[in-house]
Amino acid sequence: MGLDAPTGSLQTTDETVAEPESTTETRAGTEPESIALEARDLDVYYGDDQALQSIDMEIPEGEVTALIGPSGCGKSTFLRCINRMNDLIDIARVDGDLHFNGKNVYDDDVDPVALRRKIGMVFQKPNPFPKSIRDNVAFGLRVQGRDENVDAKVEQALERAALLEEVEDQLDSSGLDLSGGQQQRLCIARAIAPDPEVLLMDEPASALDPIATAKIEELIEELSEEYTVVVVTHNMQQAARISDKTAVFLTGGELVEFDDTEKIFENPEHDRVEDYITGKFG
Repeated sequence: MGLDAPTGSLQTTDETVAEPESTTETRAGTEPESIALEARDLDVYYGDDQALQSIDMEIPEGEVTALIGPSGCGKSTFLRCINRMNDLIDIARVDGDLHFNGKNVYDDDVDPVALRRKIGMVFQKPNPFPKSIRDNVAFGLRVQGRDENVDAKVEQALERAALLEEVEDQLDSSGLDLSGGQQQRLCIARAIAPDPEVLLMDEPASALDPIATAKIEELIEELSEEYTVVVVTHNMQQAARISDKTAVFLTGGELVEFDDTEKIFENPEHDRVEDYITGKFG
């Protein structure tokens, strides 16, 4: 079992599911867009408590999708569903479908570890390993046995994460010696070094100062040229700045609206979304 590196399709023990030509219309008169991730009737429970209710969403390929909403609304839970991080929570249960490249990631024959090689994740608090900068970035490559041209791949990942110029003379120094913003970009470099197709980011700038936050936001826009990016953020202004699509989750784990970011912030369809966006609650 595993993920087919050249195509990104999920492999099972019996067959490879070909990458689908899944598309959806964006706006009238525009070309259809490819779909990277698709949730259908997705429910998540923590014990007896339901965290997500019947989520239906199609996340387009090669764009930035922001997940916003008040605390406890389920946006981080949804993010963790995408690469099955919720599997690590004993009381979590997921019902419904979540497709990546046409394959339900919750099928019994899908290997979660292999899945995470194609769907990387960056967490809220920077979490570099107590290793050198070089070894931090190379970690995923070496775990996967991809030992050829490691140094070149490390430098490429650091460059993509807008960090190489700042650390190229100290690659053998500890990643823990970097500033908070640099550590987060180091974690981004570590996540993209194995060349995933999707990058998940759970409030990647919430623990950073404004200057570091601006660098992360600029980086996210650049990364969307090569990856599908899904970002959880509490900062609505940040979502408006960096994302192409925005999903609004509200209390009770309900996805109330999902549309182009401009429409969500300027002309939402639901009164509850407008109330949240304008600060009447949340």
